[in-house]
Amino acid sequence: MDNLSIFSALAPTIAIVGVAGMIGWMFTTWLRIKNGYPLDGAWGQAVYPQKNEEMIERIKLISQENAQLRAELGSVKDRLANVERIVTDSSHALDREIEALRLGKN
Repeated sequence: MDNLSIFSALAPTIAIVGVAGMIGWMFTTWLRIKNGYPLDGAWGQAVYPQKNEEMIERIKLISQENAQLRAELGSVKDRLANVERIVTDSSHALDREIEALRLGKN
């Protein structure tokens, strides 16, 4: 066999491996972008997402809002616990029984 016949026999396999590698690289890059992982350039510098002053300020605002919402959720949980305590309180049931007896005598 000469070199041309060897190359013509291996060319489809080499092409398929090359295309599969490129598709895999594109899929991996897409997954990294979709899930928020940073992309690195050829020399290790961050390519995506680029952090600028606007993004840093936005992150600070979102963090502050998150803290406020957590505090509000804590106060709502406390209020709900008080309402549950009042509703399930045994003295509340006793008051209802007394009122039922009063209404029954009139």
